[in-house]
Amino acid sequence: MSTSVIVVGLCIEGDQALDLDAFAQACGLEAGFVRALVDEGLLQPTVEQPAWRFDGEALARAQRIRRLQRDFEANLQSVAVMLDLIDEVERLRTQIGPVE
Repeated sequence: MSTSVIVVGLCIEGDQALDLDAFAQACGLEAGFVRALVDEGLLQPTVEQPAWRFDGEALARAQRIRRLQRDFEANLQSVAVMLDLIDEVERLRTQIGPVE
């Protein structure tokens, strides 16, 4: 028996942004959980008024949060620490440039 996997992608370019419901669906999350991520400061909407809008960077971050929670069975506080460390490593790599 063979198993097929269907992968669906979403490309968000430039100034395009998703509303809360479309963003939650694209991330595979509940809208309430996205609200909790914003409340915890883990996600930042690109536009807050009149309604939240999220860009591609927020989508990638939300997917990273979801993977960290799933893979490490981490709570939001632990995910926040992991994200801070990942962001710091990326910042330092940018500072030192390419390593040969």
